[in-house]
Amino acid sequence: MTVSAPLALAAPALAQQAPAPQSAPVDAAPTEPAASAAPVVRDLTPDEIAAFNQAVTDFTAGQSAQQTGDNAAAVAKYDAAMPAIRTAVAADPTKIDNVNFLANALYADAAAYGALGQMDKLIALYDESLPHWRTLVEAKPTDAASRNILAGILIQVGNEKLAASDTDGADPYYQEALPLARKSVSEQPADAAAKNILLSALIGASQTSMEEGLRDEVIGMGKAMTADGSIDAANKPSIAAITGANAG
Repeated sequence: MTVSAPLALAAPALAQQAPAPQSAPVDAAPTEPAASAAPVVRDLTPDEIAAFNQAVTDFTAGQSAQQTGDNAAAVAKYDAAMPAIRTAVAADPTKIDNVNFLANALYADAAAYGALGQMDKLIALYDESLPHWRTLVEAKPTDAASRNILAGILIQVGNEKLAASDTDGADPYYQEALPLARKSVSEQPADAAAKNILLSALIGASQTSMEEGLRDEVIGMGKAMTADGSIDAANKPSIAAITGANAG
């Protein structure tokens, strides 16, 4: 999987001080164990609100720089924006708009670092973004774009581990990506991007898992996509190697 350009993202509206949550009546009995209670949230301070609003400005500037190919300027702006966005999400993890903002900011920053050839930073940002993308996919199960990004990130992290001969470490990432990618292909069977994400996950899993039928599925899907021209450049060498070995 190559690093794709980030999705266009409308940054959240400028932060405002949220009203304090109402407390439950004193005599109300808890209805759920403490372990499953809602996360503790807090209001942002005025300084944190100002920093978040500046982060929106910095993120927008980073996007503009990235779109013109100035990835060095993009990472400078994204890195400047990130602390305030992280703070906002930590203060209230239930605000999905802010979780979405952080996930996309990390993804965009990773893409910019990848374009600069700094793969260690790309993988670190991907690792940090994973729980936020999982939250988004769980909250919005019909959002195919977020689902495909999550699958692509999982595959990229798996590929890095596989390249370092960490087969056991890579396999869980491919296994998590597979059902996500299969769902997207089942929804849009003619979508080339979704099919390539699934093919990438299958190629990885076929090297880390002993599950019966995976290799045959890779070969069948790879041949079909090669024949109809829907296979992308990142998957072509692997499929050529697998089908060539199979033919032999």
